[in-house]
Amino acid sequence: MKRLIKILCFCSLISFGEVCLGQNGQAVTQINIDPGQTYQTIEGWGSSLCWWAAQVGNWDEAKVDSIVDLITSPDKLNMNIFRYNIGGGDDPSHLDGHMVKGKGKRAEMEGFKASIDAPYNWEADKGQRILMLKIKAKRPDAVFEAFSNSPPYWMTYSGCAGGNFDPMQDNLKPEFYNAFCDYLLDVCQHYKQQYDIDFKTLEPFNESTSNYWYNLGSQEGCHFTPETQMKIIRILAPKLAATGLKTMLSASDETDIASTIKVLKAYQSAGDIFEKIGQINTHTYSGTNPERIEANALVKSIGKPFWQSETGPSGNSKTSFESNLGLAQKLFDDMRYMKPQAWLDWQLMEERNEVWCLMRCNFNSQEYQIVKNFYVRMQITRFFKQGYTMIETGNDEALAAMNPEKTELVVAIINKADHIKPFSLNLKSLRISGKGMSGYKTSSSENCANIQTPEFENQSINYDAPGLSLTTFIISLGK
Repeated sequence: MKRLIKILCFCSLISFGEVCLGQNGQAVTQINIDPGQTYQTIEGWGSSLCWWAAQVGNWDEAKVDSIVDLITSPDKLNMNIFRYNIGGGDDPSHLDGHMVKGKGKRAEMEGFKASIDAPYNWEADKGQRILMLKIKAKRPDAVFEAFSNSPPYWMTYSGCAGGNFDPMQDNLKPEFYNAFCDYLLDVCQHYKQQYDIDFKTLEPFNESTSNYWYNLGSQEGCHFTPETQMKIIRILAPKLAATGLKTMLSASDETDIASTIKVLKAYQSAGDIFEKIGQINTHTYSGTNPERIEANALVKSIGKPFWQSETGPSGNSKTSFESNLGLAQKLFDDMRYMKPQAWLDWQLMEERNEVWCLMRCNFNSQEYQIVKNFYVRMQITRFFKQGYTMIETGNDEALAAMNPEKTELVVAIINKADHIKPFSLNLKSLRISGKGMSGYKTSSSENCANIQTPEFENQSINYDAPGLSLTTFIISLGK
């Protein structure tokens, strides 16, 4: 009997009624692919260009080209959506001061207009512009959004682009509402006329109801109450329409899902706002899955495109890799429950850590290196391609999508535990083509490495995911 038990323990899958055990005695996690439940079509993946691009764009051209290749190439990160920051510009007497001490020199974004009577300085912000234009050349299908963190300092109560003296008070003076709208539109028109950049969307706010934008703060930021946001939108929308640009307004890029829901409900109560904007944006620095479900239902009732336009890691982890896997889980939750068409990072390059970036660098020496999060993100962005449709998996640890022709299924499986976890991927509702399957894995010792894939057994795949890993399977389907 002891010998029989030992043999059973080494079986790849043991079934007792409805409970299945893997080779280590753990219950097998079921993933049930249901192509009959289809959700959002992926518009793309990407990042803000603020702040890193304003620095990196000034590097040697060969290095800039290599970075753009890593970011945009279909066999690498395959990113196609980028958010261009329209810098407000701080008081010149503040330069190399409070922002540098807070978030570093990179946080001092250049504005285009030094005062209400000053001419535009279109030579400003050269680095971010160079990088955006190189992305456009490399990816003609690239989608760009223009966004603002703060109006120019001279439009504000505090005289500082970091925020008001009281962070819960608006910093833009009412007499400059029109001038602020004109400033944003003048930048958008300049980029269209000079560089043929069509911004898909213009976002005038950034985490505006948050309480951390303050005078002499660590970065550009501006508080706008929901009521003020609506006043700006009512001014900006007809001005934008008069320009003839194809650009739509997006809003409101709140820092977390709960704040987004609150602001959207205020817009909804007003009755005239949603007709003036073309897209809903949110950040997901925090949020629960019930909040994600509520946000999805609210946006669905509004009937507008939806972006997760900025996020980063949350919580404390033992290692940067564990933190990166935690961020990947956030991506899974956002895509499964909130269902945005696009999902974007905040920073692609950073010099102080390996958590808030995909490449760590030294902005002064122009040195950079790929870090683990690059491969974690590539497990999704390389294989879940633009135009693919998300489908049901019935499991928070699995993400799945299908190509438009329905000839390819992509499934990603995450294991944040530090031990092997057995999964069973049920494909009985699909027709497998027989052309096979490929797999890629990122773990503590692998970087999006091509792996030997498990065999199909009764239209299922049994897979023991290593501890702390993210695995992606690409499966050929028959018609």
